[in-house]
Amino acid sequence: MNIADLDAYELVQEKQLEDIRSKGYILRHKKSGARISVISNEDENKVFYIGFRTPAEDSTGVPHIIEHTVLCGSKEFPVKDPFVELVKGSLNTFLNAMTYPDKTVYPVASCNEKDFQNLMHVYLDAVFHPNIYKYQEIFKQEGWHYELESEDAPLILNGVVYNEMKGAYSSPESVLERVVMNSLFPDTTYGNESGGDPENIPDLTYEDYLDFHRRYYHPCNSYIYLYGDMDVAEKLDWMDKYYLSQYEKIELDSSIKEQVLEQPVEVLRKYPISSSEETKDNTYLSYNVVAGSTLSKELYLAFDVLDYALLNAPGAPLKKALLDAGIGKDIMGGYDSSIMQPIFSITAKNTNPEQKERFIQVIEDTLQRQASGELNHKALLAGLNSSEFRFREADFGSYPKGLIYGLQCLDSWLYDDSMPFIHLEALDTFQSLRDKISQGYFENLIRSYLLDNTHKSIVVIEPEKGLNEKKEQELADKLQAYKDSLSKEEIRQLVADTAHLKEYQQEPSSKEDLEKLPMLTRADMKKEAAPFYNEEKEIDGVKTVHHELFSNGIAYISLLFDVSHVREEQVPDLAILKAVLGYMDTADYSYEDLSNEINLHTGGISSSAVMYSEVAKPGKRHPKFEIRLKALYRELPMAFQLVKSILCSTSLEDEKRLYEILAQAKSRLEMQISSAGHGLSAIRALSYQSETAKFNDLTSGIALYQRVADIEKNFEEKKAQLKQSLSELMITTFRKSNLLLSITCDKEGYEAFLPQASELQNSLFAGEAMPEAMKLTCEKRNEGFKNASQVQFVSRTGDFARHGYEYTGILNILKVILNYDYLWLNIRVKGGAYGCMSGFDRRGDTYFSTYRDPNLRKSNEIFEGIPKYLHDFQADERDMTKYIIGTISNLDTPLNPSAKGSRSMSAYLCGLTYGQIQKERDEILSAQAEDIRRLEELVAAVLSDEQLCVIGNENNLEKDSDLFMNLVSIF
Repeated sequence: MNIADLDAYELVQEKQLEDIRSKGYILRHKKSGARISVISNEDENKVFYIGFRTPAEDSTGVPHIIEHTVLCGSKEFPVKDPFVELVKGSLNTFLNAMTYPDKTVYPVASCNEKDFQNLMHVYLDAVFHPNIYKYQEIFKQEGWHYELESEDAPLILNGVVYNEMKGAYSSPESVLERVVMNSLFPDTTYGNESGGDPENIPDLTYEDYLDFHRRYYHPCNSYIYLYGDMDVAEKLDWMDKYYLSQYEKIELDSSIKEQVLEQPVEVLRKYPISSSEETKDNTYLSYNVVAGSTLSKELYLAFDVLDYALLNAPGAPLKKALLDAGIGKDIMGGYDSSIMQPIFSITAKNTNPEQKERFIQVIEDTLQRQASGELNHKALLAGLNSSEFRFREADFGSYPKGLIYGLQCLDSWLYDDSMPFIHLEALDTFQSLRDKISQGYFENLIRSYLLDNTHKSIVVIEPEKGLNEKKEQELADKLQAYKDSLSKEEIRQLVADTAHLKEYQQEPSSKEDLEKLPMLTRADMKKEAAPFYNEEKEIDGVKTVHHELFSNGIAYISLLFDVSHVREEQVPDLAILKAVLGYMDTADYSYEDLSNEINLHTGGISSSAVMYSEVAKPGKRHPKFEIRLKALYRELPMAFQLVKSILCSTSLEDEKRLYEILAQAKSRLEMQISSAGHGLSAIRALSYQSETAKFNDLTSGIALYQRVADIEKNFEEKKAQLKQSLSELMITTFRKSNLLLSITCDKEGYEAFLPQASELQNSLFAGEAMPEAMKLTCEKRNEGFKNASQVQFVSRTGDFARHGYEYTGILNILKVILNYDYLWLNIRVKGGAYGCMSGFDRRGDTYFSTYRDPNLRKSNEIFEGIPKYLHDFQADERDMTKYIIGTISNLDTPLNPSAKGSRSMSAYLCGLTYGQIQKERDEILSAQAEDIRRLEELVAAVLSDEQLCVIGNENNLEKDSDLFMNLVSIF
């Protein structure tokens, strides 16, 4: 069947998308009005999404709550949580849903044809026929509800989205983002919080929520996307028969209105800090302009380049000018092109309110100079090359390429039905912009959009101690007043409603309903584990591992230097060295020029400190300092010249620059603690007994933050010691005797790599490998880190290996079962936390964590209940198969060449053989329920270590202080 032969659809456009080696189609479903775009190619990782334009009319979060709730059961698939059932039981390579300021998107991806069809079916049924009309409990669980445990208990608010957004609004950066949007777009949907403001979410009624779904979740308001290697006509025909043909086109105006501001505006808002934090140097100043339209493919790329040249490159003029003027310690911002009217923002963190006028003056004076001849054309070219390299490489990490292309389509398609592909046709625009660098084009952009533009806002976000407590008290008083206004019968009804909701949540879906979900069989799964690509070679006496793969002319190279000679107290300085390398002057380049040269000639040079632990030799660890670079084969000589300059001649003499790097590192770690505290609390709790986790904590966790914060605060007295430490690390680390090489490329790339690798070795510092000195001490501390968040990140950890238990592939299945059954039900569904997770490492390290969690003690008690859950665990063949499919899905995520090389090198350093991973896969594929029950004692042993770390609300942590050995303020 041919697409053009489908009577139900009008083929609007068909074109070759040469830049991404695909064919594109734009279609319209005749009866319903649904829009469809197709990108057809040979990519086995197929992607589908259905999206809707969902303009928020207030800040109750209705688009976000609908995104959560439509995936809680539907007409054909009436199970309570088909999303979770699919995570547990499909071979998806991506499965999620996302709420944006003006759209809601439901994407899935899979390499398995049958699985892909199943995912499409469940998602389409979810959005068009959800159970939200049948069960108000879904709205209460995911959105918000009153909770009253007994007639005498305090009335509280709970709900997954409610707690998620309380967590989001605990971050000053999130508060700033919301205020910026509101200041620039006071009269359009962008002025409202589509995710939901916690203060407004309880204003949303069930009826208004259903009305929003009725209005906007119609095919005529939908955007349907198909990508990859599939029979597109067959998919479209199926979609018409089962869903789209059931709808008649209606008149619906969901268009995003354009905002015009005739005068710049200024807005002041407060954000909460903890009692231990200083108000001084804690204000955010933000300068924001609306920069054209996302429908301009030229502006879309040009502002990305300008962002690099003006703001985000090391030494970029706006950043440098503000720092030189003493305004802020971290300069952030950039270009956001994901909405109809893109925003260019410049934000100074760690400032003071009285610096506002000077902040504006410095920005505008700098922009005037840049527009009048000071704009660095080499920086523009570097930014352009960097953008083009990323576009050509299309490496989006764990995200399917087709998904990112699909989201880029929406950057234009949402606002013009005829233009889904304009941002995927970029190579001609890159060339055009390259030609325009010398023609004053970018100077004109600065004048037109950044200087002579009235659509502008200045936003000040000031800290306020006690703001959280004040708001919590206001909420408690409001809830108490509401409770006092109720009759005894109404109070009894609230208690009954609370109990009913918990009963609803506890009641499992029926076996009959579960069996309506389509599912693969064990036979549908690949029996063989993915191979490793490790060929051990030698270059002038240096061991080299070649991962021979086709990589499209790009060489992915790692220089791994042994750092086992580094003393424990010096380990955090490895992370500071990582922040310094490539960002300070060298003998050959200023740090500004170095950044430009890197982006002109490579796809990036970066570094990290990583500990590899051998799986077969407990206690045998390989701490490495890694330099990673990627470059086209023809650029390898220049790439290695840059690496050599960075490793062998970085200067530490510019103390002002060194301080700037430290202040920025401190700022970014603070943001990470606020937004990703689950990972940091888990690493910290694991560090109480694991040397590998201790290394990770020292180089990327709370211990690193404490070290950086201390040096930044006492820089004058500590700078000499820091410079000496960093210099010593460079001289003792970057030696040929410490070096191991890794390269991912084909034979041609390896031949181009050989002479460069050989020359580099001869340029490294002289000296033999130093004796091993790294002995990391682990001590149980059970810490609570207090901050101004409204929620918690709770982590409980332990080590099964030291209790005599061995790793088994079955632990991969247990992770799926816990994350999407036991922990999901108790911590997310019933507890209202946004997330929960667990993990089991081959060396024994185990964690259980929560994310944006309103609870603390209760979550810890749920962790304690895991052994009993395992003792009572029951699963029939269908259930076990489902868990196994979900497990294999996690193991079989498609990898690009770079990721395949990294996976192979990690296995090489950990001594992990193909035989071992095949054995683990065999254990997974043949697992039975009794294998899960046998893990009861292993988990009980982990929990017996009683290691707990929590980051969260200072009042909540103090209330449960008996759980901790140490209670400290994180900031």
